[in-house]
Formats: sequence, C-alpha cells, structure tokens
Amino acid sequence: MAGGEQRKWALLGARTRLEQIEAERSKILAAFPELAKSTSTRSGRKLSSAAKQALSDGMRKYWARRKAKEKKSA
Repeated sequence: MAGGEQRKWALLGARTRLEQIEAERSKILAAFPELAKSTSTRSGRKLSSAAKQALSDGMRKYWARRKAKEKKSA
C-alpha cells in the first residue's frame, strides 16, 4: 500500500474514532448536564466555525449510520 493510500485510510479511521468519542461525550453530557458548564468554562477554548461544521457533519453521519443500523436490525 502506498504511503498516500495508507494515510488516507488512517485519516478515515481517525475521523470515525472522533465521531465515536463525540457521540460518547454527548451521552455523558446528557446524563450529567452540569459537566457541560464546568468543562466549557475550564477549557477557555471556543470552536471555530469550521470546527463546528466538522463536528456537525460528523454527528450527522453518526446518526445516519445509527438509524440505518436500527432499520437493518428491525
């Protein structure tokens, strides 16, 4: 496998893992909403519009896959 091809697959895997992490984070924050306030004020960082868009796209893909999986198993 060529280096560029390997990097492409690694990037795809990394994106998928980040989507999983964000989904897990969302579940944790839903269960413990008080954490959302404390984590955002502690970090002091804000998401850029590009980062927000990337996050939004990732979650949209996550939910599409989840719905497809539920539909398939039903």
